[in-house]
Amino acid sequence: MEVILRYFPELTHEQMQQFKQLEELYREWNAKINVVSRKDIDELYIRHVLHSLGIAKVMRFQPGARVLDVGTGGGFPGIPLAILHPETHFYLVDSIAKKLKVVQGVADAIGLQNIKVSHSRVEAIDERFDFIVSRAVTTMPKFVKWIKGKIEKDQNHDLKNGILYLKGGDLTEELKVYQTAQIYELSDFFIEDFFETKKVVHLPLKYKG
Repeated sequence: MEVILRYFPELTHEQMQQFKQLEELYREWNAKINVVSRKDIDELYIRHVLHSLGIAKVMRFQPGARVLDVGTGGGFPGIPLAILHPETHFYLVDSIAKKLKVVQGVADAIGLQNIKVSHSRVEAIDERFDFIVSRAVTTMPKFVKWIKGKIEKDQNHDLKNGILYLKGGDLTEELKVYQTAQIYELSDFFIEDFFETKKVVHLPLKYKG
């Protein structure tokens, strides 16, 4: 928990309490439904919570913004981002129903009001969002196909509407067709070794009516 406060010292008391409860809740849920590996559960705040919040180091979401988290798994990056942005609306989707049971259980336990969860394939969602976030669920070309036509027209942020993608390793080949993609190194924001090769990719996408 201290690691979150080190990088986000402006948290309210309520946000601190919500972040603080995550470890115990994920340990309890993980005993029933495995959503975090055993190795990672001991490093939950660095490998999952802080990693998710890397997106917030690149850009803060505005109140009223709509964000879709594709392949949320156990609720990452959606739950940490929703705690940090209580006035932003988050829609967390995954094709595996039992994982969403964990997500809803955690959200209910910490009183998170600004998320909606859905057992769905992303292609089936007929809504538009300011940003679409995810943690390396597939390659960027495939991901772009999945979320086609889901970007909101109005621009209200410093970065253009589009994808904010958490990914690691060398992305040169994967991103070579996307001239507008911007890569942010998480090691510029966080000193922990885990972030050495981790990145946030911002890919602006045009609204298609």
